Amino acid sequence: MGVFFGLLIGLELKHYIADYFMQPGWMIRGKGNLLMPGGYAHAGLHAALSLAVLLLFGSPPALALALFAAEFALHYALDYAKVAYSRGADPDRQPMRYWALHGTDQLAHQLTYAAMIYVVLRGSGLA
Repeated sequence: MGVFFGLLIGLELKHYIADYFMQPGWMIRGKGNLLMPGGYAHAGLHAALSLAVLLLFGSPPALALALFAAEFALHYALDYAKVAYSRGADPDRQPMRYWALHGTDQLAHQLTYAAMIYVVLRGSGLA
């Protein structure tokens, strides 16, 4: 039970920090363009911080590295898709559309963490 809550709180905190305190404008601007480094750097930051959380709470290193790679790819794809689908969604003119897209993106990231926790607990025999 302690590992579950440690992973849950650790991944939630790292998501909040990476998205809202460690994401400069160049990362945000690069998310929707495959040729710009911002989206890759942002996804890499999330994956690296998740790796630290996973290792801190006892995930086997090989499993943690596999989840690092999976989160990097999925986080990039989710952010890229959000940019593509939210083009033109202005929070002032279309607040419901804007916030629904933002919420869908955040939910997808949270479900990613749920899956990661499940994989770790299952892989360690705790699930």
